[in-house]
Amino acid sequence: MTIPDDMTEITVRSSFDGSDEPSLLYLPPKKKDRVKIPLVTGLHTWSADRFNQVTKMLPFVQKLGWALLLPEFRGPNLDTNPRGKDACGSPAAKQDIVDAVQYTIRTYAGLIDEKNLFVLGGSGGGHMCCLMAGYVPALWRSVSAWCPITDVDRWHGENPHYARHIEWCCGGSPGNSAEAAKEAAGRSPVSYTDEISKAELHIHHGKWDQSVPFMHSYDLYTLVQTTHPLARVYLDIFDGGHDLYYNRAFEEFEKIVSRIDTAPLTG
Repeated sequence: MTIPDDMTEITVRSSFDGSDEPSLLYLPPKKKDRVKIPLVTGLHTWSADRFNQVTKMLPFVQKLGWALLLPEFRGPNLDTNPRGKDACGSPAAKQDIVDAVQYTIRTYAGLIDEKNLFVLGGSGGGHMCCLMAGYVPALWRSVSAWCPITDVDRWHGENPHYARHIEWCCGGSPGNSAEAAKEAAGRSPVSYTDEISKAELHIHHGKWDQSVPFMHSYDLYTLVQTTHPLARVYLDIFDGGHDLYYNRAFEEFEKIVSRIDTAPLTG
């Protein structure tokens, strides 16, 4: 695909396996008296790649004067992706996101505000948001996950349309293979509730979602809340479907940037 106007493509060497991984990056026009700016990392949906969120997220960061990073993290979670086993929340995919963020901070030192790093995604991107909340909770000021898959094995049985893709990524059917079940668990946010409790995570899910049942979000929130009642993990079940309301997500980020935190993140 063609690199969009106003964005550049960067290539980052993976600290996981040494591969060169692409991302798209937007930085606002230079100003004479520039202060450090927040960075939003936008995560693509289950069946898409790094180009998936350009038209949806770019206008918001342009209006705010913020930076936007769109990592590939091994591409779509589909059986048509030859790298599918390294996609779908694998250790490689998670580290790709961290590597891209850290590269951006290093390369544009003095511009990116390391205290205001956000991550946003819906559906498969929401799945990765929840995983990133558990993988590097201290990295993010806040995580915004919309209609996320939180249990890959469970979703394998709930949505037949995606079952073969999950089997490709996990190396088999989780119900028929102990190794595939282990892979599915390792790619599921519900496996990392203790770690997620250390992040600020806002989960949003439409009650009438026909693709990913809203109970995925409800159950993840409940698991965290039961053992970590003081965690900054929040749940919004809204009157809608399989949706990501970008205006609400960015309004939430703006409020957080202007907020003075008075209580430490704790589980």
